[in-house]
Amino acid sequence: MHHIKPSLLPSLLDHLLAHGFHPPSLKKPVGIVLDKPGKPSYDSPSSFRVIVLLRTLSKILERVVATRLSAQATICSLIHPLQCGSLPGRSTVDAALVLQHNVESFHRLRYKVSTLFLDVKGGFDNVESPSLLSLLRRRGVSPYLVQWTGSFLRDRTCRLTFQGSPRSFAPVSVGVPQGSPISPLLFVIYVSSLHLEIPRSLIISYVDDFAVTVASPSYRSNVRLLQKSFSALKRKASPINISFSVPKTELIHWRTARSNEPPCSLPVQLEDQLFYPQPRLKWLGFIFTPTFDPRSHFTRRYTLANVALATIPPGMGRLPYLCLSLARSLLAPILLYGSTVWNPPPSIMGPMSVFWHRVCRWITNCFSSTNLTCLHREACLPLLLILVRHQRRLAGLRLICSPPEINPATARLPKSVPTFSPHRATLIARGKITSQPYLFFNLDWRSTPDKLKNPRYRHNAITALANAATTLIHDVATLPPISLHLTDYLLGIPEGLAFH
Repeated sequence: MHHIKPSLLPSLLDHLLAHGFHPPSLKKPVGIVLDKPGKPSYDSPSSFRVIVLLRTLSKILERVVATRLSAQATICSLIHPLQCGSLPGRSTVDAALVLQHNVESFHRLRYKVSTLFLDVKGGFDNVESPSLLSLLRRRGVSPYLVQWTGSFLRDRTCRLTFQGSPRSFAPVSVGVPQGSPISPLLFVIYVSSLHLEIPRSLIISYVDDFAVTVASPSYRSNVRLLQKSFSALKRKASPINISFSVPKTELIHWRTARSNEPPCSLPVQLEDQLFYPQPRLKWLGFIFTPTFDPRSHFTRRYTLANVALATIPPGMGRLPYLCLSLARSLLAPILLYGSTVWNPPPSIMGPMSVFWHRVCRWITNCFSSTNLTCLHREACLPLLLILVRHQRRLAGLRLICSPPEINPATARLPKSVPTFSPHRATLIARGKITSQPYLFFNLDWRSTPDKLKNPRYRHNAITALANAATTLIHDVATLPPISLHLTDYLLGIPEGLAFH
């Protein structure tokens, strides 16, 4: 429609934005009830999720508002810098990098570090429209955006679809619709106050997943700090109708790979429930261990990639170009998820490379004795080691090119990195608690791997990724930003109202 008559959509949506109005006809979605996989019982409504099917025109308008509101929310401090979900310029990789970077920074000062992983109960269903609109007004968001948001959330109805469901629409008085382009943004604005300022601690979040990290001279003190932090979060969340799903809580006590101390087994007590530290846990798709050992994560990715290849129907993708498309869009992302956070160790890189050779033979139907160089050229796929190195270089380039005011991982780069802005995050790990020297020293981000022979000099999680991009930014004074529409707000460029 837009290609046939480009002026049609702007003429319709410009007036809706100018008057802050969302038509009632666009607020009658259909909700598809889906069961959550892996639940032991489906007798409770919490075992199901509702996916809302919205009108196409409504989703276009919501996407436009979400783009404008995300930029204004950053300038108006509506979003905490450590919120990494559903925002342009931030991702799960940034959340994992910031978490590991801060744990390593505390370890460098010989602190004991622990993290409590929390999940918001209900998520989008708990957003109260009056509280959200009041927050937007207080922080100085454009009046037309506030008015449109109120119209979008007001007088909504929904019709649930499941076996035996009624055909009538029911009113929805609370929450934001699942599946809407603007709902995740409204939620992260709503819960931004849960990022409390606690000494020697850090709260990182990805939409409704929170990670509370504390550091002290002992793990016993960490347990007390985590319990106090959880109580403070509950008190802060109660007035805005937010609560945490306590049974989903997980605990981990971090330790260095060279530590000779036995793993700590002290539990944390929350609401009369004991949560013991886990030897490994999954957060945002990453498998974390107390020493940040990537072998568990990539072993899991290797297993999932094998399962994905085995589940492809035999009659599907027989044409080589279709097989190549599946390998690039399905198998490679599954296999290499997390390679921008950790470099796959040699012990698991071997089996992963063998799997990648099998994928190339699946594409080309070549013999098992075919030369690997010829095999990969025929399949139009690089060797896995080259692919990993390429992905890390691109991720490092993205990290350096992101505005530090937007990306929390970029804000923790050394000041010598040629980022668009000199802004850097405030260090929370300062000083030493003992007279002993640092546990290790941070290596300069431009240093080559040849200088890593001394184990006391090493890259942290973020500088290691930036180091991968050094060959691409040689002799560059300042790199351009990648989030251009956000940079406009950082430079003070005014916003136009026109849709186009």
